[in-house]
Amino acid sequence: MNNRFFRKFYYGDIPEDNAGGNMEVAKAGNAHAWPLWEVFVRSKQGLDHKHVGSLHAADATMAIENARDVYTRRQEGVSIWVVESKFITASNPDEAGELYEPAADKIYRHPTFYELPDEVGHM
Repeated sequence: MNNRFFRKFYYGDIPEDNAGGNMEVAKAGNAHAWPLWEVFVRSKQGLDHKHVGSLHAADATMAIENARDVYTRRQEGVSIWVVESKFITASNPDEAGELYEPAADKIYRHPTFYELPDEVGHM
């Protein structure tokens, strides 16, 4: 086997092609050169993932392992998602009125004026 084509990485190593930041700063040990990851955890009782926080990590594998250690120390979760922050697009809260205005004139989307039969139960 020719070793010049294989490079072994150890936990905490930052491969140049996955670094996401300035490699010289990252090699110096500055964790903020690593990309920021948003962490979502699905609890044992829930069906959806909830945002629990953020962390810096060199790659997705390290982000999941660090998220497990930080956000599920007491075995609260059954699933972890990590998303690199640069891939998240968010609306501007200052423009919320313009963004949600088209839904305000569609009263049929919120049928609060319907009478529900007692047999239906909680809805």
